[in-house]
Amino acid sequence: MTSFNPALFATFAPPVMEARRWLADVTFPPERPLINVSQAAPVDPPPEGLRRAIAEAALDLPEAHLYGPVLGNGDLRDAVAGEFSRAYGADLTAGQVAITQGCNQAFCAATATLAGAGDDVILPTPWYFNHKMWLDMQGVNARPLPCQSDMLPDPQQAEALIGPRTRAIVLITPNNPSGAEYPAELLDRFYDLAVRHGIALIIDETYRDFDSRAGAPHHLLARPDWDRTVIQLYSFSKAYRLTGHRVGALLTSVERMAQVEKFLDTVAISTSQLGQIGALWGMRNLRDWLAGERQEILSRRTATVTALRGLDGWTLKSAGAYFAWVEHPFGESSADLAPRLVRDAGVLALPGTMFTPTDDPTGKRHFRLAFANVDRAGIEQLAERLAGFAV
Repeated sequence: MTSFNPALFATFAPPVMEARRWLADVTFPPERPLINVSQAAPVDPPPEGLRRAIAEAALDLPEAHLYGPVLGNGDLRDAVAGEFSRAYGADLTAGQVAITQGCNQAFCAATATLAGAGDDVILPTPWYFNHKMWLDMQGVNARPLPCQSDMLPDPQQAEALIGPRTRAIVLITPNNPSGAEYPAELLDRFYDLAVRHGIALIIDETYRDFDSRAGAPHHLLARPDWDRTVIQLYSFSKAYRLTGHRVGALLTSVERMAQVEKFLDTVAISTSQLGQIGALWGMRNLRDWLAGERQEILSRRTATVTALRGLDGWTLKSAGAYFAWVEHPFGESSADLAPRLVRDAGVLALPGTMFTPTDDPTGKRHFRLAFANVDRAGIEQLAERLAGFAV
């Protein structure tokens, strides 16, 4: 047999795909259908107006089926620069924006410009597993930074991890998997830390549209020379239900953008034209609709907090945007409990072990619950099933 890339071979399998395999040969009766809290992707299609815009482009715009600019269509880059300038009190230009095939690709592009094999990138734990997977594939060392009991990372602890080969710190806010919203003051401290050590601060704001706070979640983009330190990531998938079209964004310096362009041209050439057309239409026409979506998600968050805080033995650590991070009351590892939850309770959830290093015992004690696709009645049923689950 031919050889394998050892870094890729050693990377763990995609967690969501592994979890779906637990559904094989399990039957869910009509009176107790599966409650799927394993993944945060929207399950409904985009609003009709956006779908019509994509359909009309597919029929009437020949260029919608061709390669586009590697860094993204100019009108969408302009719109992103304008929106982020307005939202963050900044003065961004289209030259500081790249459009990517989803936020995952934005992360890959960002880290590819920063780190090579043997370098270090600091990831707070619990981490987003795709971030860890990409670093592993590239031979980059993911240095775990355990979050505190409030699920926030500590800049002082991060500083202790910085060495001569540290290239970046990655923060996700609102967080995946914990849902925690990082205070602006905390981001300021991490920014100052990154500047002091000459490393990058990558901020993944995939879920920024569902942040519970009013106004800008931070003010880093308004700082002079922010783009020498900050690389900001964003996703259109959650905002406009465009997961299948794969559209994300990366904000950084014009100088770094030249390196981003090399990466994107090699792995994708250009992001889907139809997806970009849909994202632009959404930005121009769906502000009020998106505000309603945000309120619905926030109401589900409230329902989740209320339901989980009433469960004997279960401890809610944090909740926000699409996720809740909960500690279970059993002696077994969450990795062993998760398949049993499917069979015995009709609940598909990801164990905390998928978000932590293998030697970190906290993963065994926790689950991530992605509640965004579950209505309030379903959230109550979820709590009832968890309460009735026994080992």
